[in-house]
Amino acid sequence: MSWEPERYLQFANERLRPAQDLLARIPLPAPARVVDLGCGPGNVTKLIAGRWPQAQITGVDSSEAMLERARLALPEARFELADIGQWTPADAPDLIFSNAALHWLPEHPALFPRLLGQLAPGGVLAVQMPGNFDAPSHRLIRDLAATPAWAEALAGARMGAVLGMPDYYRILAPHCRRLSLWESIYWQSLSGPAPVLDWLRGTTLLPYLALLTAEAQAQFLAELAPQLAEAYPSDAAGTTLFPFRRIFLVACR
Repeated sequence: MSWEPERYLQFANERLRPAQDLLARIPLPAPARVVDLGCGPGNVTKLIAGRWPQAQITGVDSSEAMLERARLALPEARFELADIGQWTPADAPDLIFSNAALHWLPEHPALFPRLLGQLAPGGVLAVQMPGNFDAPSHRLIRDLAATPAWAEALAGARMGAVLGMPDYYRILAPHCRRLSLWESIYWQSLSGPAPVLDWLRGTTLLPYLALLTAEAQAQFLAELAPQLAEAYPSDAAGTTLFPFRRIFLVACR
């Protein structure tokens, strides 16, 4: 799966808002070591550095293209190329912050307690993940991929997944002294001829397109575009409302 920083950053402001909301809820006055797990192009890492300028900050991501962009955005931070599902810190961090990354990984009942256990005593695990997998946008992708024309080629595609909020409580509550869980729906005002398709091409569609040739990609997108336009019509001013559910957790060890 190949990430394209420029395409991802097409909606940079909208993608930053959940990270800002999560950052505001972290109860740490001055963490010494902070890890941005799944840091992407570094725009969220830069927010973290702005809040705690004295912290030693490490960004971790599996995409070298994203990390190249992150190093330009925040040259004073340290960035590591690693599989975020297998990553372990050299020194226990005070904060593991992960924005829109962990939904790509399986086995959350094992993953989340493991991340919590890697923290220094009193540390915080702060996570935001998309919770939009039952939305029309995501259902349309899965339904199209399951049609006879595409089922064989796209059999291995996976858009990520999350558990229910009670599951995260059950998984984490026994291991932490305080746990906050909440969700928000962001009513995003997008513009352009196919803004929802453009949004999805930056993230959700990547594992599908990665399995197709350039010609097949174009055909798949051509079939998907009118379905998305019908599900998310634009108004007379050319604005498309794209509601997007996000789930949050802040676990204090």
